[in-house]
Amino acid sequence: MMLSRPFLYLLTLALASNAFKSHILQARHQHNVVALQARCAPGPHRSPAESLEVPPSIPDDPTESSPSSDRTVTIASDNAPLSDGGVGDDDGGDGDGEPSSGEGPSDPSGSLVEDRDSDPLISAKSVASLTPNGIKAGIAGGDAYPYLKDHIGWWYDWSPNPSKPGRPIAVPMLWGGGTADAQDAARLAAFKKIKNVPRYVLGFEEPDCPPGSGSAGMSVDAAVSKWEAYIAPMKQKGALLVSPSMCKQADETWLAEFQKKIRTPWDITAIHVNKNNLAGVKKDIDHYLRYGKPIWVTEFACVNDNPNFVPCTNQAEIDRFINEIVPYLERHPKVYAYAYSNGLGLGNKWPLTTPGDNKLTPSGRTYLAAISKFH
Repeated sequence: MMLSRPFLYLLTLALASNAFKSHILQARHQHNVVALQARCAPGPHRSPAESLEVPPSIPDDPTESSPSSDRTVTIASDNAPLSDGGVGDDDGGDGDGEPSSGEGPSDPSGSLVEDRDSDPLISAKSVASLTPNGIKAGIAGGDAYPYLKDHIGWWYDWSPNPSKPGRPIAVPMLWGGGTADAQDAARLAAFKKIKNVPRYVLGFEEPDCPPGSGSAGMSVDAAVSKWEAYIAPMKQKGALLVSPSMCKQADETWLAEFQKKIRTPWDITAIHVNKNNLAGVKKDIDHYLRYGKPIWVTEFACVNDNPNFVPCTNQAEIDRFINEIVPYLERHPKVYAYAYSNGLGLGNKWPLTTPGDNKLTPSGRTYLAAISKFH
């Protein structure tokens, strides 16, 4: 039988289409087989730790240690007895007017744009603990306390048992090792008698300078021994420890050696700032940030310290300095407290009060006005 040409064309097309479909189905089957084998085949072994491996953090400063337990801010235990107005039960302290050798808080202006929340070392809860009563401003020496108490969060007077009525937190200090003079020995004896656990404890006063003129004068080894014996146990009970404060400001080397030798690290770095301009203030703060801790400026004063220690005597210069440094410290994200130094050796213009009648001086009124803008 003869088939027509159109019929043969359609038959050829149908056979080709069936062959193409068969090829496609075979290819899909082969792909599924390969995929199934790949899913079932055992892969390289990976432990949970390898699966969740995170690269170690690298400190910003080459002198800063990597994150570890000694850099964690310790929060005072809620169960530990705390003293609000004073510390200890003995009368071995010495009151006000100790001689001197020289991050919570509001940020009204938004200056120094560095957010504490970005700092992994400092939690929201610890910010409140690092700033006494949530108020950065304080005083070193209690002479002006009656005038300033409603605008400060804390104060101290270089003794182991500061005590005055009111809300500002009194912070005790172990001034020295007990060997500088009779007053130093009495302070050490009184510190040993503290019974209540304070919220904060200040370390030694300027141990990096020779004893006398307001400095404790301690070797690093002697300081390590006293620190571990008398200050470290308070941290174990919930207190925040504040480092020894240096006499030589940004030129010191004592604290680095001390940090390496102690077993119980401090929580807050104390610094003294004796300058008459913000450039000098910034230099001092930047130096101590290398220790990787929050900052307390436990003494500041208007001083021309280059080349010698010369307190400011011009009232206009003093007022300008106060009105610059207070907002600067208030807005600095790494400074959690600061104190106007009312110690001796700072001339007759800088002190907050007048001798004898204890009235606010022009400098005292300037400081009150400056901190009242924030607290």
